[in-house]
Amino acid sequence: MNATAPKNFRPLLIGLTGGIASGKSAVAELFAQLGAPVLDTDQIARDVVEPGTPTLARLVTEFGSDILDASGRLDRARMRTRVFADPEQRKRLEAITHPAIREELAARAQRAQGPYQIHVIPLLVESGRADLYDRVLLVDTSQEDQLKRLLARDGSSEEQARQILAAQASREDRLDAADDVIVNTGTLQDLHQFVQTLHRNYTVLSERINAQNL
Repeated sequence: MNATAPKNFRPLLIGLTGGIASGKSAVAELFAQLGAPVLDTDQIARDVVEPGTPTLARLVTEFGSDILDASGRLDRARMRTRVFADPEQRKRLEAITHPAIREELAARAQRAQGPYQIHVIPLLVESGRADLYDRVLLVDTSQEDQLKRLLARDGSSEEQARQILAAQASREDRLDAADDVIVNTGTLQDLHQFVQTLHRNYTVLSERINAQNL
């Protein structure tokens, strides 16, 4: 909360989501450049399993020490391969990591400043938590563009890339859940204009909501 904000001030919460390789990171960076607090759950997911954390200790107890690399850190690629092939192991992983991620996200949101906050949550629709946000902002692009970017970015095979896309919510489900949509089929300048417009809109909306709470 802002130091100068009224005691009952509440930042507008924006859930930023989209399919893999849709451009969420680029959009989040543009919001950050405008001064908006950006809380990325992918980064939080890495932070909560750093060496010495209770979450990593629980994972080792549950899955064994072979999930660690030579430096004692979670071998994320090995863990991802292991759980992707076994839905039951994936559930066990999520039962440990998801509560830790949500707790840390809530703590960081409490400390963050600004009239609104951007929470980057790739699986917001899949997790059924979209209703916790004032607005859901979707970065949308075609599956063909996602596939091209995924192949170029991660070096995945086309089969692996299609499996990843198939495991996520459909484009239609994400569009149904969205309040605002950025269509990421143009240039970075196009994205910048989208974000600038939304920045103004979210700032005004936050002011209106908090004026009602006075």
